[in-house]
Amino acid sequence: MLKGPPDLPDRLPKKKSRLQDIAELTGLGIATVDRVLNERGNVSDKTAEKVLNAARTLNLKRILPPSHHRILRIEALLARPELPLIARLNREFTRQSERIDKSVIIQRTILKSDNPNVVARAIDETKCDGLVMYTQDHPLIHAAIERTRDRGVPLICIFSDLPESKRLAYAGINHYSAGRMAGQVMAWAIKEAGPIIALCHHFGFLAHADRVRGLQDGLAEYAPHLSVTEVLEGGDDSNLSEILLRRCFQSHGRVAGVYNVGAANLACGRAIKAVLPDHPPIFIGHELTDDSRELLRDGTMTLAIDQYPEQQARFAIDVLMHHFGYTETKWLEPPYPSNTTMRLFTRENLAT
Repeated sequence: MLKGPPDLPDRLPKKKSRLQDIAELTGLGIATVDRVLNERGNVSDKTAEKVLNAARTLNLKRILPPSHHRILRIEALLARPELPLIARLNREFTRQSERIDKSVIIQRTILKSDNPNVVARAIDETKCDGLVMYTQDHPLIHAAIERTRDRGVPLICIFSDLPESKRLAYAGINHYSAGRMAGQVMAWAIKEAGPIIALCHHFGFLAHADRVRGLQDGLAEYAPHLSVTEVLEGGDDSNLSEILLRRCFQSHGRVAGVYNVGAANLACGRAIKAVLPDHPPIFIGHELTDDSRELLRDGTMTLAIDQYPEQQARFAIDVLMHHFGYTETKWLEPPYPSNTTMRLFTRENLAT
């Protein structure tokens, strides 16, 4: 007499597990199982882990998320998006959204100005889990960073650091070294002593203050016969910067070098061409933009020191993802020292 098959244990995995099997094993709905497996969010950590454990038990034939993460929202506060450097940063954050975990959302907020009151209010009002921003050194901003950090929202300073604040990390270059590099290049290139003019936004941005200080120290070491004659604060406003530069050039008659630490490269180029066409100075500026490319090509600009904002944006996002446990990248460890680098461009190494 033939015997029937032995009794099978309850919920034995089938040859091909399905969403229904996981739903039955966990006591959850199929829609919930689907949200977890396809990383659509809107489920608790406990529920997600329950689904993933069941899927592994049933040997589900598909790639499973290594672990469950809640939706992580990162806000990039961007003031003055008309500036080429900020525009590049904005584009990079868009690209970052496409490369990272689906559970991480990058929100870009455009501020109407970089006024400390506006920036501090934006910090206080964020609804996101982490912040990335470029801002000046100001008591209102320090206080807002402290309040935000106290409620568990870490902040990354990008481009310009606030080392005395309660920020989590800094994503940017060593601006003092950039200024020293400008001084060293001027020492090599300037044959006759003459005035050196520096143009910046204003010294509230520590990056600009550090660059000017680096220039002064670099000249003192590499070319003691040269020194910074004037420092102009043009607010990164092209029209104002050009007016200030024209007046300065006219008062000196002949200028040996110009170092623009901020965004007004086009203003520098126009002022040089208008006032000093016969004896153009050595002109060093920052960032490889459309304007600086043309100034390098026509010989008005000598050197562009690019701080590589795309790399800084990637580093800032990587730090926040590591801080919240969304990546196990081994090279990232608190206090997250910045690993971003400078790139140097002259007319000879521009891409065609």
